[in-house]
Amino acid sequence: MAENEACLILDIGGVLELTPATGWVQQWETRLRLPPGTVHERMGDVWQAGSLGSIGEQDVHEQLAARLALDASQVEAFMADLWTEYLGTPNEELIAYVRGLRGRCRLGILSNSFVGARERETALYGFDELVERIVYSHEIGIEKPDPRAFEAACAALGVKPERCLFIDDFAVNVEAAGAAGMQGHLFEDNARTIARIAAHVDGVRGATTEL
Repeated sequence: MAENEACLILDIGGVLELTPATGWVQQWETRLRLPPGTVHERMGDVWQAGSLGSIGEQDVHEQLAARLALDASQVEAFMADLWTEYLGTPNEELIAYVRGLRGRCRLGILSNSFVGARERETALYGFDELVERIVYSHEIGIEKPDPRAFEAACAALGVKPERCLFIDDFAVNVEAAGAAGMQGHLFEDNARTIARIAAHVDGVRGATTEL
């Protein structure tokens, strides 16, 4: 592809995956007779470490057992509930649209993730076949909105930030992408997002044609 090709980089959770809250944490706190907020209070540093890849899945399981007094079957059930909410359901309309851009636009993913996400999302949704490169926070040790995350995504694709449109469902990440030299769009619904992507791809292609 040409150096001046348009580039689209998308978030996963809340964009390519629809991930409404399931209430699973509150249900576990009720089941374990723990005060509200206890799970995140006890596990917060573990969640952060998993997001940056400084611990593995087995470490997470061991910390759950130790900090919440769970047996092996409870740990398995707890993690199953975590992944059910994390993975959500595929945003079929947007995924189909992005699939149709292959060959017209450079495609990538930049996701604040959790250790184990690549394997599960590849198996369920095939995102590795949808885009050219996936940059996960737990694999690079950096999370959005750190500017280095956006630099890593551009480097993985070999593209210039100004050619990229970044889609995310958190305004802070969209603003950070803009500060990193990209264009940004806050995902609120498919219709507006698809229109914004189309305008970006056509705009870059038109500008390149005029050069």
